[in-house]
Amino acid sequence: MSTKLPPIQAVSSPVLLALHGLPLLRLGFRPFYIGAALVAALAVPLWVAIFLGAITWLPTPPPLLWHAHEMLFGFAIAVIVGFLMTAGKAWTGLPTPRGPALGALVLLWLAARVAALVAPYPVFAVLDLALLPAVGVIFLRLLLRSRNMRNVPLAVILLLLSAVNLVFHLSASGVIGLAPMQSLYAGLALIMMIECVMAGRVVPAFTASATPGLKLEPVVWLERATLAATAVGLALWVSGWQSGVTMAALALASTLNLYRQLRWRPLVTRDRPILWILHLAYLWLPIGLALLALAQIGLVAASAGVHALAVGTTGGLIIGMMTRTARGHTGRPLTVGPAEVAAYVLVMGAAVLRVLVPMLSPSLYVTALVAAAAAWSVAFVIYLWRYTPWLMSTRLDGKDG
Repeated sequence: MSTKLPPIQAVSSPVLLALHGLPLLRLGFRPFYIGAALVAALAVPLWVAIFLGAITWLPTPPPLLWHAHEMLFGFAIAVIVGFLMTAGKAWTGLPTPRGPALGALVLLWLAARVAALVAPYPVFAVLDLALLPAVGVIFLRLLLRSRNMRNVPLAVILLLLSAVNLVFHLSASGVIGLAPMQSLYAGLALIMMIECVMAGRVVPAFTASATPGLKLEPVVWLERATLAATAVGLALWVSGWQSGVTMAALALASTLNLYRQLRWRPLVTRDRPILWILHLAYLWLPIGLALLALAQIGLVAASAGVHALAVGTTGGLIIGMMTRTARGHTGRPLTVGPAEVAAYVLVMGAAVLRVLVPMLSPSLYVTALVAAAAAWSVAFVIYLWRYTPWLMSTRLDGKDG
């Protein structure tokens, strides 16, 4: 009686077989979380040093564009890809890339990060544009094969992000006349939509499961209205149309997101850091939308809203989910210790320093910028110190993954 081997085992190469079983390459979250944390820890202090003139060497794109692009398409996208290549296996029951296939995706992502610093622009652009379409197609095929239509919009957003990244590179290289920063705003808006969708699923579910007797049933009209208002408000903002309509749409989106979150009972999580970080991070979403609304009439700088969303919402949700999912998928309890709490506080502190301090005291801008960069970087250094050994080792419970 013959035994049918998985396709990778049909390859006789010992190297491929070794890579297939390597703990680091068993699920997408493992290498991509490490890579994302490295970018977060190194790129922000580097950007601040360049901005302040302490370093005269420049990356391949103009420094401001490099900073904004790498935070979105280097840092945030790495976490999103790692998360979806892990969750996709649970959602569909089908295998996601592992071993050599996963390693190739990670090396492609890493090559683009290095090329952004040292390579000619066309090399950077080609490498950077290759990852997202590949991941989008892989993820979409998984969903369609398993008839998991609920998550198809996430795959569509990945493909839209691929298109936005293409527009960025065409504009940054002068091929088209669009302002490059506008395409990066579009990238941030799409990432916000991913976070809005996923937070609406996991934050109330995690909160209810950890709180005996608490039931948090979604209100269908509120969920739909919140997602629609957020999408419309962000789309009008990305378009650059400064008007009362844009301001009203952003204000409505802010209000609905805040009301949505209050229904999740955030205060019941105050003694559970692994939960309150998600609630605090999500709170920056209505704050960021409100700041973008106020920017329409010149009361605040648009960068305040941008960094509320990028540092507060995205950074907070990422550090929260990177700790929770890494613990769960390495067979560890879903509780955190002083190291993780310190990382949470540092990321939230970085958001306050970057967004609120310059608004309240513009003279402290440089001091707040340096302090925010330091807090952010140390938070992800803590993550690397604590989690890298776990991400490179087999699960505690002996299961694959």
